[in-house]
Formats: sequence, C-alpha cells, structure tokens
Amino acid sequence: MDMLGNPRKDYAGPAIFSFGFRPFFMIASIYAGASVLLWIPLFMGHLEISSTFAPVDWHIHEMLFGFAAAVICGFLLTAVPNWTGRLPVQGFPLLLLSLLWLVGRLAVTYSVQIGWIAATILDCMFLFVLWLVVAREIVRGQNWRNLKVLVPLSVLLSSNLLFHLEASIGGIADYSRRMALVAIIAFILIIGGRIIPSFTRNWLVKFNPGRLPAPFSLFEKINLMASMVTMVGWILLPEQELVGYGFLAASVLLFVQLARWAGGRTFAEPLVLILHISYLFIPVGFLLIGLSILYPDKLLPVVGIHALGTGAVGGMILAVMMRASKGHTGKPLVMKPTDVVLYAAVVIAAISRVICALFPESMTWLITFSGAFWAVGFVGFSIVYGRYLLKPKQIV
Repeated sequence: MDMLGNPRKDYAGPAIFSFGFRPFFMIASIYAGASVLLWIPLFMGHLEISSTFAPVDWHIHEMLFGFAAAVICGFLLTAVPNWTGRLPVQGFPLLLLSLLWLVGRLAVTYSVQIGWIAATILDCMFLFVLWLVVAREIVRGQNWRNLKVLVPLSVLLSSNLLFHLEASIGGIADYSRRMALVAIIAFILIIGGRIIPSFTRNWLVKFNPGRLPAPFSLFEKINLMASMVTMVGWILLPEQELVGYGFLAASVLLFVQLARWAGGRTFAEPLVLILHISYLFIPVGFLLIGLSILYPDKLLPVVGIHALGTGAVGGMILAVMMRASKGHTGKPLVMKPTDVVLYAAVVIAAISRVICALFPESMTWLITFSGAFWAVGFVGFSIVYGRYLLKPKQIV
C-alpha cells in the first residue's frame, strides 16, 4: 500500500520490506543480544554512554521500548492483515517505520548531545506512528473485535513518554517501568490466550487425538480480568499487601488455565510446547512478585520482574518469532535442533537471571552468564533465520 494506505499492486521490492515481521524480527533479535552485551560492561562501570538515563534505566528502557516494542510491531504488522483482509504495510512505509525505530535508539543513547526533550520526541514517534497504522488498518477493515490490542499499545506508548519524564526530571524511572512491563505482559495474556490453545488444538487433532484445550470461557475472562486489575494495582501501589495477595490469586488461576490448555500433551512437538513454557513464566513471575510484596525482607521484587521480563517476554518473543518466521517464509513448522539450542539458551538466561536476584553476592558472574546465553539465543536467531527473512517466501 502507498503512504496513504491505498492498496497497491504486487510488491516487487526487497523481500526484507515485504512484510512487517521481516525487518523487525531481524533488528529486534540483533539488538536484543547486542544491547545486553553492551549493558554488562556498562553495569560494571567499565563503559560509559552519552545517555541522560542512568545505566539501569537505559537497559530497562531499551529492553522494553527497543527490543520488545520492535517485536510487537513486527507481530502486529503481520497479524493485522490476517485479521482485516487488507494488504500488509510494506515497501517504503515499512522502511520509514524501521528507520523511526532506529532513530529512537540513537536518540536515547545520545540524549546528552541532543537534549532529553528532543530524545523524548524522537523516541516516542515510533510507537505513536505504529499506533496510528494499526488503528487505521483495523478501522478500515472494520475488524472491531481486535481494537482491544490498541489498549496495551496505548499503555506502552504512554509509559514510554512517562519513562522519559521520570528519568529526566526525577532522576530515575519508577511507575513507567511497571507500566511498560504490564503493557507487554498484557499483550502476551491477550494474544497468547488466543494462539496458544489454538495452535495446541490444531496439533493435537492431527497428531495426538485425545484431550484438547478447554474452549475460551468465563474462566479465561475471569483470569484476564484478575491479572489486569492486579497489575494496575501494582503500577500504582507496588508495596500494598492487597496487591501481593492479588498476584498470588492471579498466579493460581493462570496455573490452572495452563493446565486446561493441555500443554503436557505436546512434548512431541517442541514448537508448540515452548509456547506453554514461555507462558508458564507469567504465573511464576506473579507468584514471586506476590511473595516479595508480602515478605519484603526475604524476597526482592526484582526476582519476579526478571521472571516476567526475561522468561515470559524473552521466551514468548523467541517462540513467536520462530513460529511466525517459519510459517511466513514457507518453512515447515518443525523445531530443528538449532531452534532447541536457541530457545534453551534464553530459558537458561531467564533462570540464571532470577537466581542472580536471589544471590546478590554472585551477581557479577551470574549477570555475565545470563547475558551471554541471552545473546546466544537472540543473535543466534538473527544468524539462523536471517537468510529466510532476507529472501522471498518459498512455497513447499
């Protein structure tokens, strides 16, 4: 489609800009590994960057609004055409959106030179334009049921603006950290709640007849509502005991929900199983955050936050990128040994990052260990899948 969104004829440009998942999965995977490898010496004081953000804020911001936001963009630009029946955003408009993302990364990293106000505007432009594009496509396609994806996208955009304001005026980001993580977990709860039981059902019907995932019902609606209410309470009152009990209750409901999805019957198909494993980190993270609120002298909140951020977000992103890249480039939906290695690396990174928060005396080497495995998982993805993302789809 052209700059005005009008349908265009057959696309004949570079394959990388033929579909949203291609450029954004590529740049997100490279950036995920590279930024963490940069963060380790930055955290240890061996390196400095020209950002107005404190080192910890820079790391958090780039994981949430750099890495995760890029993958969300790639997913939405790929999913929305399927939802609406409209042509995908491709070619020059997709190139411009990719450049907007890059400008945001440079603006944040070099905000000392350009000033925090300019950095805020340049960085927020990416999510703002993405919001407009997604809203336009859903409305023009009259796909009203999927307008709900604009809610977490709006929260993510708002939290990015607040992050800059908090970090630049108050010295450190606080509410915005939790807002952004909540927005991304909300995406996983909403989208994952749709695709995980669907993909599981499709595979079980073909290859392992028997118990199937429970259909979406009142139970799932209650789970989603309980999770959302609890997370909103956590944004506003992170130390309130009632919020802690809310997290415990939400975690139990999500554990039960996962059991209803029959993930235990998918061990023969790792490409489906890893979706369940990634989602599992959400109730685990909820449980740990709840316990940290109720027993602050025994458990730090960062333990649960890393279970959500590294495990749920990192794991689900890699799982979805693998599946979507295979499906949309004409590759068999089968997990190869290299895929297992990449996913296992991210799970190891997540577990070791949680352990790191439990044993602060071993923080230095555990952060390095976790970061190295994280980089293996995501840089490895860019290497293994790069040749597919850069080439036209193959019909098999």
